[in-house]
Amino acid sequence: MLRGRFADAGDIPPAELQSAYEDVLAETVASAGVSTVADRSGVDEEIVQALADGDSPELTLTEAAAVLAVDDQYPGADAIEADARDILLMGMSIAVLDVEAIAAGLNDELGPKEIQQKVEGRFPITLAEYALIHNYIESEK
Repeated sequence: MLRGRFADAGDIPPAELQSAYEDVLAETVASAGVSTVADRSGVDEEIVQALADGDSPELTLTEAAAVLAVDDQYPGADAIEADARDILLMGMSIAVLDVEAIAAGLNDELGPKEIQQKVEGRFPITLAEYALIHNYIESEK
């Protein structure tokens, strides 16, 4: 989700990759506080609290970007989200993968059209789905 932060994304299982993303989010919550993150990000306080507690709440890439953007070391939420999507698109280009190949590689957990819409930002993508796609693309490079 952050360029350069998950260089080994293709070497670890998607669930562990998702957990690594959530660890970064939890660092932001620990630094800024649950209430501050919820207020500034617009993400439900229960979800933010779950991140602080080390749980794995259902979270979209948009929500995750909003949480990270609370930390001044990161750019705004839109830039974080765009960069995360760019990581997937550039990875697809480098690995010479299209959405049909990714869908097949994921045993059709997500369909080609669904993958395309999520990667391009036309449809919400959860962190779990992002981790699944990110892991597959990186493992094929």
